[in-house]
Amino acid sequence: MPVSTTKRRGKVENNFFHIAGHHVCLCFNPHDEHNSMGLLPSFAPFRTDDADAQLLFTLTIDDTIRPVKEKTLVRKFDTGNGDTVVYTLPDGGYQFIIRDTADRDCCLLICNRDFSQCRCALKGDYVMRSFGLNDALMLVYAFAGSFRQTLLIHASCILYDGRGYPFIAQSGTGKSTHSSLWMKHIEGAQLMNDDNPIVRIIAGQPRIYGSPWSGKTPCYRNIEAPLGAVTRIERATRNSIERQPPVQAFASLLPACSTMKWDNAIYDNLCNAVSRIVETTPVYTLYCLPDEEAARLCHSTIAHRS
Repeated sequence: MPVSTTKRRGKVENNFFHIAGHHVCLCFNPHDEHNSMGLLPSFAPFRTDDADAQLLFTLTIDDTIRPVKEKTLVRKFDTGNGDTVVYTLPDGGYQFIIRDTADRDCCLLICNRDFSQCRCALKGDYVMRSFGLNDALMLVYAFAGSFRQTLLIHASCILYDGRGYPFIAQSGTGKSTHSSLWMKHIEGAQLMNDDNPIVRIIAGQPRIYGSPWSGKTPCYRNIEAPLGAVTRIERATRNSIERQPPVQAFASLLPACSTMKWDNAIYDNLCNAVSRIVETTPVYTLYCLPDEEAARLCHSTIAHRS
């Protein structure tokens, strides 16, 4: 696993990380006494000493940053953890206001067009700052990654027999429950990530990675594997599973991926990557009860190799 490092260039504290094969840099203003890597404990397994690698993005954290006055409101959307307000800027970039469930402003985020250069200012106590910075980083990673055939997906992912198997579903349907059933009843099954694994298309083939974002389950693993299959979970009165045809598979997977539909470049990149996943990877729907039989049925179907 990479070794932790912090480097100083001038007055800015730079921290480097290796996430799903991409390098990112977080730059803290040392004069902001409330801001440090202490806000991001889940990033520890992803630290690296490679300060010279090509960066996916740089995010500067500086509480003196102020909102851009000239902007156009795009929309406000509910992330499930609070509202995020999105504005476009005259130069083609974006400005975001990230709020928590108490409707408190936690983070101001300003990004350039391809999200390679971003700045943010945090507000509030430790909990608010940690939440705002984590959400900003997820957002930046997802949108910057779209230009590199990289997807942040909302899923619970099992690592089994050298392959990754993400389970997607609407919130509260039972993704985490199904993963826990695999770990309980399928020998060798491990949790890879419980909320936001990352998928990359490399040489035309999808690979899945652990990430620093895992919802309420502390599972921050710097690991990767070929993508074995994608399974959509639906509650039912009996257990059954079916492989989806390509069009249905695309429609199932697309909503699980973080994107901005109003941004043509980012959305087109996402659709192209999802299409490649559908072309190379089986996508199933599991109609199920939260029981052992469902886990064994799913395992015997999606993890079978000829």
